[in-house]
Amino acid sequence: MSLQKSILAGVTTILIFSGGLVTAAVVNITPEIESVMVRHGNKNVVIMRNQNQKNTVNPAFAKTSRKCPPFCIQPSSLAPGVETIGELEVIGYLRRIAEGDESILVIDTRTPDWVAKGTIPGAVNIPWTSFNTARGADPISIGEILEERLNAQNLEGLWDFSRAKTLVMFCNGMWCGQAPNNIKTLLNFGYPAHKIKWYRGGMQDWEILGLTTAKPAE
Repeated sequence: MSLQKSILAGVTTILIFSGGLVTAAVVNITPEIESVMVRHGNKNVVIMRNQNQKNTVNPAFAKTSRKCPPFCIQPSSLAPGVETIGELEVIGYLRRIAEGDESILVIDTRTPDWVAKGTIPGAVNIPWTSFNTARGADPISIGEILEERLNAQNLEGLWDFSRAKTLVMFCNGMWCGQAPNNIKTLLNFGYPAHKIKWYRGGMQDWEILGLTTAKPAE
């Protein structure tokens, strides 16, 4: 099944109540996709675009310039074998998770204070600091995340990633190095590149497109 058909299979029609009238959404995700239902923690959340055509971007993501380094523009291709994806692909993975696919994990790599401002529905938070030795992470704690969260197996000191989850990772945007930091660390541990997907646009692009955000899942 193609990605487009895969997303279409999970489309949920949403009706908007306006002035007592029921109208269909006018700002769709694609011409064929109005909205998609995903699982966020223990709740269902509908992802759709903001219907107010005068809406402007969240001020937290309106800033164009940040000191570089560390906030430098990331390349479009992060590492060999790691696929860079966009919003439709992220939504497709989220829909698969909602349908019961436990082999995928969408990860918000930002620190909890940023996640509290809003995240992509269906994402879990594993902060970039959890993989950064300069911020207190060590091989043992990283190994625990690999086993307990990412489904890798440690076999007498050797890592087996045959059953490891496919990871979709993002942070604040194309200028953010948090997800890239985690991806490079995972690759150094031997995590298969083809099991890592990078949403380069991150929260800035998600917010610019007016897509639904959610508070961290319980």
